[in-house]
Amino acid sequence: MTDRSTTDTHVTPLISMRGINKTFADVKANDQIDLDIYASEVLALLGENGAGKSTLVKILYGFYQADSGTIEHDGSLIHVQSPHDAREQHIGMVFQNFNLIPAFTVAENIALFFPDLDPIVDLKHIAQRIEHISERYNLQVDPAAFVMDLSVGDQQKVEILKLLLSDARLLILDEPTRVLAPHEIKGLFKVLDSLRADGYAIVLITHKMKEVLEIANRITVLRQGRVAGSLSVSEASEEKLIEMMFARKVAEFQGIERHGVQVEAEPLLELRQVSTRAEGTQVSLKAIDLKVYPGEIVGITGVSGNGQRELADVVLGKLPAGGGSIFLRGEDATHFSIRRIRRKGVAFIPESPMAMAVAPYMTVLENMAVPQAWRYSRNGGLKIDWAAIKQDFSASMDRLGFRLPFYSLARSLSGGNLQRMVIVREMAHQPELIIASYLTSGLDVRSAIAAREFLVQARAQGSGVLLFSDDLDELFSLSDRLIVLQGGSIRGQFTPAETSYQEIGYLMTGSEVSNAHGS
Repeated sequence: MTDRSTTDTHVTPLISMRGINKTFADVKANDQIDLDIYASEVLALLGENGAGKSTLVKILYGFYQADSGTIEHDGSLIHVQSPHDAREQHIGMVFQNFNLIPAFTVAENIALFFPDLDPIVDLKHIAQRIEHISERYNLQVDPAAFVMDLSVGDQQKVEILKLLLSDARLLILDEPTRVLAPHEIKGLFKVLDSLRADGYAIVLITHKMKEVLEIANRITVLRQGRVAGSLSVSEASEEKLIEMMFARKVAEFQGIERHGVQVEAEPLLELRQVSTRAEGTQVSLKAIDLKVYPGEIVGITGVSGNGQRELADVVLGKLPAGGGSIFLRGEDATHFSIRRIRRKGVAFIPESPMAMAVAPYMTVLENMAVPQAWRYSRNGGLKIDWAAIKQDFSASMDRLGFRLPFYSLARSLSGGNLQRMVIVREMAHQPELIIASYLTSGLDVRSAIAAREFLVQARAQGSGVLLFSDDLDELFSLSDRLIVLQGGSIRGQFTPAETSYQEIGYLMTGSEVSNAHGS
């Protein structure tokens, strides 16, 4: 791997940002930020949710325009008013939510990104270029494959290929490991290491300390819109970075105190031989038997795309069961609507808040109210009790220790703050059953701890939790039981004391259980 001990800061930076300021309504997102980015390095940007990381790089990419400040490229002043301007300066960005057309092939998606696309597109020539770059940087993907048929990891490869084939020399990656399985993260880091060795500059936004220490050359920490400090990876540690992010130490999450589940109690949720039919990129669920009891957290894991989303969707009524039955507190809910299921006290925290749980052009307060408008309707639905809404969700924020601007548009929030908003909303009314998909994805350390502790509190008060995650540390610390999905089927079911990370890993990838024990 490339030597990461130093970056030659005596050479001219590839990019220099000076005095960058940006305000959204009443939120100061960036406050007099200075930042240097050098060739042949990975610069990690750290900071709690809402610290200004995504805003800063979106200014560099032309997605936003700074209120004041300057940007230099190789020592010359540049004006980046749009992503087109950024690409002309060889700056590219991969967003958290990919910008790909599912019904088009890999080659077609990449061709559409070229600034000088010919009237007649030579897809064969583009495919050859894709194969050449893919081989060089271990980004192998079939140019003729439809994007809808690709895994999340392969879709990310397409996004990176788009940038490389359009001559980007600075690659900005916003939370690139957020939706990747552990083996996909290792593959991505090998790609980044090769790009760094060839002189590319890479800006990596992430909340995951271990990843930062594994791949970065330098680390810049933002706090409340300002630069809290920069240091080389050789100077960094998880403890030091957390103190820089929050200006104080953050207590570690201690995990749950396990107790025997009262199996004689009626399950909050029961699936009996539930199966689904696959459509498009969906995975078919096959004869799923599953129970969640009051006061229990059931962890669900598997490599991305093995039925986790389908299982959450079928419980919520979004995906119809093709066979079997679903019960909520003993009542047959197999054919219940989403609305009816939600009114039964089922909360849902999705893996992608913007795509699945947020109205971007509504305010935070309006987003809080919309899914539960029936709670706050007055005068036969002619009036909404906004004071009650604000009171309920202020109390939920206080319990979690989150702060959100009620009157800002949801679209102005960072990905982490969108996740915070959905958690505050879903936890506000003490739900009976919580479906949490990748609960802490995109959250900073302190917010992740608060969210986990709130699940533990809900469990102590008798709520049941179905927790989807690929973070084995999280699952082992939080779960009363662990279930592994592979190919739409349950491959194993354990208490954490009965299994190991290695055994779970083998089951996730479809290996025989006996291999996990070395036999």
